[in-house]
Amino acid sequence: MSEFRIEALKELTDQQVRFAPPGQRLAQLARAEKLLTEIDLERSYPYQYVCFRVTEFRPDSHQDLVISGGDLEHDLYLLIQSLARSAPAVTADEVEEPVLTLEEMSKQLNVSTKTISRWKSRGLVGRSIMRNGRRQMGFLKSVVDRFMAANHQRVQKSGRFSQLSDSEREDILRRAKRLSRVNQGTLTEVARRIARRLGRSPETIRYTIRNFDRMHPEQALFPDVMGVLDTHSKENLYSSYRRGISVQSLAKQFNITASSVYRSIHEAEAKRLLDQPLDYIYHESFDDPAQEADIIGNMPDAEDYEAKRHALKVPKDAPPELASLYNLPLLTKEQDQHLFRKMNFLKHKAHQLRLKINPLRVRTQDFKEIEALQEQSATVKDHLISCNMRLVVAIAKRHAAQSDNFFELLSDGNMSLIRAVEKFDYSRGNKFSTYASWAIMKNFARSIPEEKRRRERYVTGNEDAFTGTPDQRTDEQEIVASVEQTKHRVNRLLEYLEPREQQIVRMRAGLDSYSEGMTLEEIGQQLGITKERVRQLNVRIMSKLRTIAKEQKMDAM
Repeated sequence: MSEFRIEALKELTDQQVRFAPPGQRLAQLARAEKLLTEIDLERSYPYQYVCFRVTEFRPDSHQDLVISGGDLEHDLYLLIQSLARSAPAVTADEVEEPVLTLEEMSKQLNVSTKTISRWKSRGLVGRSIMRNGRRQMGFLKSVVDRFMAANHQRVQKSGRFSQLSDSEREDILRRAKRLSRVNQGTLTEVARRIARRLGRSPETIRYTIRNFDRMHPEQALFPDVMGVLDTHSKENLYSSYRRGISVQSLAKQFNITASSVYRSIHEAEAKRLLDQPLDYIYHESFDDPAQEADIIGNMPDAEDYEAKRHALKVPKDAPPELASLYNLPLLTKEQDQHLFRKMNFLKHKAHQLRLKINPLRVRTQDFKEIEALQEQSATVKDHLISCNMRLVVAIAKRHAAQSDNFFELLSDGNMSLIRAVEKFDYSRGNKFSTYASWAIMKNFARSIPEEKRRRERYVTGNEDAFTGTPDQRTDEQEIVASVEQTKHRVNRLLEYLEPREQQIVRMRAGLDSYSEGMTLEEIGQQLGITKERVRQLNVRIMSKLRTIAKEQKMDAM
């Protein structure tokens, strides 16, 4: 009942709430409540008559408007609610008829106060009443009577959910204990049988039994649904769930309900989400809602950029491994700044949502929203990296003479590019290519001499010491223990990755069902992407794993 059906009544409500004095609004409220009790749903009412009954003023507007009884009842409820919210509180003595408080209605109708509060959204109108110097919600008896007449079945059904007396609670537990001893079904089945006998709702019976089992675990009637998991068990449950084991199987395995399994999974995902690092460059515009549309919108000259993208051609002298680098045009300074601001803004929004998460009371909607923001940010980041990969190639070519392996040098430069994307502060006004070039060349100046020194140090007369035959004189038990420890460590690290990232690592390293490590080209064919894209993803994943391993104080991969 949140929208008016008659626009004229909506205008009338707005006028009275905004401009009528408080005392006059109280009088209008009383007249509207009286009119509500007189409405006949089979009749129609002229708008001028309705306006006069509420305001004691007959307007010249809407002279031909006639309102059906159903529409008038609907909109009159909304008018009364608006007037009640805006009118000052009055004492019960100032009202012409009896007024019932929430507690009095709860006892009279045999329902909870929460149920009565829910009825307000279905047309039960209340007003502020002062009693004993305290403001309370009150309901006119005439309004209550009309609501009960119009919602008889709803009120009768809600009465079956009312609070239990001590004797009723003992009767329920006695019946449940007898049925559980003779194995007369699950908790749900037992609750339904008792509900039919006692005329109560199954949910009330089920809640009573579960609450008893929770308070008296040593006497639990249905202990199989009250299992409590320790931290280690929760980790094992979540690990099993990530491997594809169904919730129903986990519920049986850990002796808990399916809802408890979902709760444990949500807690583990919340912890995993909160443990993941989320660094970004903050800007004051992120806190201005008016700028959000511009920040997440299309970048400048997006149409021209797409036109250039379709017109791009791969140079004839470009190696096949580098052909994919020419799929995207270079970015202008304005486009750079837009994308960097968008990437960091999406991270900022995800960070703000993460701050509000309680790991013990997390909602699936929160996960989906945060993950969607992180995925959008990662997409922008990948676009920035891909658009600047040719910069890495150009710098690597200038240093190729100093290194024995051009593609190894290229991979090292890509790592520098990724770090530069993460650290670049667009608000300083610099062009990203300038900052990235400096970062890549600085890294080459350090890594190339170190690589030369390493090779010169470990080269023997005939072969490199790194390719020497390993010592096989190791205790067999020590090997088994080392392998198991390594497996456990790797699986722990992989849990921090997305499913696609896990699959790439497992295929590349030959884990689980992949008996042998696959080449980049083989992985690309299986995933439907290019070999170069697989290499980029693998580099990013390895960097991510090293960061996580460092933060978790584990051995880096």
